[in-house]
Amino acid sequence: MTTLTAALPHTDSDGVLLLAVLLSIGVIVLLITRLKLHPFLALTLGSGVLAAVAGAPFDKLLSSFASGFGSTVSSVGLLIGLGAMLGKLLADSGGADIVADTVLRRSSKRMLPWSMALIAAVLGLPLFFEVGVVLLIPIVLLVARRGNIPVMRLGIPALAGLSVLHGLVPPHPGPLVAVDALKADLGVTLALGLLIAVPTLIVAGPLFARFAERWVGPLELPPAPAATEKPDRTPSFAAVLTTILLPVVLMLGKALADVVIDDPKAGPQRVLDFIGSPLIALLAATLLAMFTLGRAAGFTKARVSSTMEKSLAPIAGIVFIVGAGGGFKQTLIDVGVGNAVSEWSAKWHISALLLGWLIAVLIRLATGSATVATITAAGIVAPLAAGLSTTHAALLVLAIGAGSLFFSHVNDAGFWLVKEYFGMTVGQTLKSWSVMETVISVTAIALILPLSLII
Repeated sequence: MTTLTAALPHTDSDGVLLLAVLLSIGVIVLLITRLKLHPFLALTLGSGVLAAVAGAPFDKLLSSFASGFGSTVSSVGLLIGLGAMLGKLLADSGGADIVADTVLRRSSKRMLPWSMALIAAVLGLPLFFEVGVVLLIPIVLLVARRGNIPVMRLGIPALAGLSVLHGLVPPHPGPLVAVDALKADLGVTLALGLLIAVPTLIVAGPLFARFAERWVGPLELPPAPAATEKPDRTPSFAAVLTTILLPVVLMLGKALADVVIDDPKAGPQRVLDFIGSPLIALLAATLLAMFTLGRAAGFTKARVSSTMEKSLAPIAGIVFIVGAGGGFKQTLIDVGVGNAVSEWSAKWHISALLLGWLIAVLIRLATGSATVATITAAGIVAPLAAGLSTTHAALLVLAIGAGSLFFSHVNDAGFWLVKEYFGMTVGQTLKSWSVMETVISVTAIALILPLSLII
């Protein structure tokens, strides 16, 4: 593909590129935060500003953006769609309630915060963050009422479990996009993501909850919602857990085979490479969920089909944002920003992991969107991944994901979602949710950097 760099002026090209990046990101931030433009349109217009300031011809801009949009949607869009179907079946069948009820029934009052973190982590694997919040927060409030427990003691572990999985573990959209942009191995990223996620969740969840509880003070619980319609019967806990963990096990099996067998021609590795590919793993879990969740809940074939169809409409915006982010990423690469960042990184002696985290932090603070922060940061540092080992490329994905979670505040929709569900003031939300997000981000990068020195 013809790159846009051919059209750039050769004098002071680094200065031109820096100006182009700053202006394009500034335009995206302004359009999202001030003019409330949809991130898809903001990223599209930001790509145009980037190419125009860099001196690229208009026809090359269209080619780059379309190429990036198409390749990203083709590789990530299918996975997001399958994940949405699986999550919708899990929610509508009562499978999420079964997981929560089973774990809570076996927990003492002292262990409830840890149990809530575990529930959130398990349900956070197939569910998008917003869906997880809608499902989990009513459970948190119900348990807090029944046990007379401060709501922050349970709410923070639940939110931390959802947020950690959302930022660090595929198949969530942010990590998937970063894996695609950096050409990282998905199985290795998943394995390392889970390794980093567990201690991060412990620190930002049950442990930080003790501080958040004191800082926020007692909260008046909102009134209990009216009872909702439940399925006539529900799937078993074992069936739900098997369905949720199936894609994780398949993808981890592929990663393990790549390390242990390391022979692409060997029969077992070929089989594991196939069934452990993200598309096949999620497709298998979704097909299994039709029976273990949908039919087990008494759904007719028509209702299972209708449930899966309804799951796709809410994710259309996510897919378009991800696609536009891919177009912006490709424009960044083709105008030569990535190569310039590589040179600056070497000149300043900044590690790729720390640079990726810092860029994601800045964009997160400015736009409020973890997905936009991940997509943009991945596009900027993508060339740095070319010289990295498989494990370090995966760690770069995680570093960017960690940065994208830093200090959610008033420009983040998640901030207001949490505030309203818990009935908190803005100040209380900053002291609890915003600080928790920062603890996740800092803890994760604090684990990632030393881990990169030993693997």
